[in-house]
Amino acid sequence: MEWAAVTKTAKAWIDELRTPPRARMTQLRGRIGVLSADPGPERAIAEGFAWLCHAQDQSATHDGGVARHFSLIDGWSSSYPETTGYIADTFIVHGTETQDRRLVERAFRMLDWLVSIQFPDGAFQGGVVDARPRIPATFDTGQVLIGLAAGAGIDSRYREPMIRAADWLVRTQDPDGCWRAQEKPFVEPGEKVYETHVAIGLFRAAAREPSRGYLEAASKQVRWAIGHQRPNGWLANCCLTDPENPLTHTLGYALRGITEAYLRTGDSEFLGAACRMAEGVTHAFGADGRLAGRLTKEWKPAVDWVCLTGTVQIAESLLLLSRATGRDDFRVAACRANAFVRRTIAIEGAPEIRGAVGGSFPIDGHYGRWQYLNWACKFMIDANRAELQSSKTGPAQRVKT
Repeated sequence: MEWAAVTKTAKAWIDELRTPPRARMTQLRGRIGVLSADPGPERAIAEGFAWLCHAQDQSATHDGGVARHFSLIDGWSSSYPETTGYIADTFIVHGTETQDRRLVERAFRMLDWLVSIQFPDGAFQGGVVDARPRIPATFDTGQVLIGLAAGAGIDSRYREPMIRAADWLVRTQDPDGCWRAQEKPFVEPGEKVYETHVAIGLFRAAAREPSRGYLEAASKQVRWAIGHQRPNGWLANCCLTDPENPLTHTLGYALRGITEAYLRTGDSEFLGAACRMAEGVTHAFGADGRLAGRLTKEWKPAVDWVCLTGTVQIAESLLLLSRATGRDDFRVAACRANAFVRRTIAIEGAPEIRGAVGGSFPIDGHYGRWQYLNWACKFMIDANRAELQSSKTGPAQRVKT
């Protein structure tokens, strides 16, 4: 055996010894495929909100934001502006619908913190709040904008920060719709098609301020993105680090943004692109709802672990598209996917993991390794809310702006 191989094996053995017992047990359960009983959408939603509230309270920076993750290795992280932004949106929507004022007040705490760290030009930083360098990031600004737009819908104090963030995105957008000048730190450089999820923030801001060009900027970005689509629905340049085998997480971002574009505009070009992508990914699901965490250009598994975040992100879009088109294959695939993720969630036990969603299944997969991610939980809630809504309503009408 070569010395490099010996060193690698020894390091793996040492890392295994240093892994805490609870992490090793969670890892083992995932590796042998142990899943819990399905708690159902309502219980999963309730437990998910409880965990996100706990994550807000336990953030290492204690600032009103939501901790990026809980790690089985080193505990709670600092707050993450990007994801706190769209978590606030989920809290406002659900809290308003259920008349749960506690969720709305928690969302206000999140948004007040975000406004306090907004750059003078309207942008928001990339990474966790204490990451360095602290520089403006297009993607993160777009995600915070989603929350600010939700807040502005019920409280006027968020209108001005929303406008500043949206204006910054419009100013920094290239003529073809792409954002290139302010690349997200901590990921590989280059064009990112999944920034259709930035367009969501602009679509939502356009609903509040229809005369400021936000709808046009958002639509332009999505048209640029679908120009990268292949006949089988595949999107090029759609990953943080590996565009040849992208994460389902970034594919999920892209699909949700294209779906939002249709719901906001009614444009059949957007619907066609979303359905082509949905058809491709639907064929990648296993019969039990399992979806490999990375997929090839042919929609084939590229890894043997599941990115739980991507699974529920895609499930939500499939449910929205099923309502828009009446396609039952989208709904069936989404419900199976939701059920698979729900069966990975602990609904009893310690509060730091009860209701949480892992980055990967097994927990030592290569996305969010050993971590329970706040955005995984947020998207799980969104997907299960969409599942409940799909069982109560008929075909969706596009959202009016």
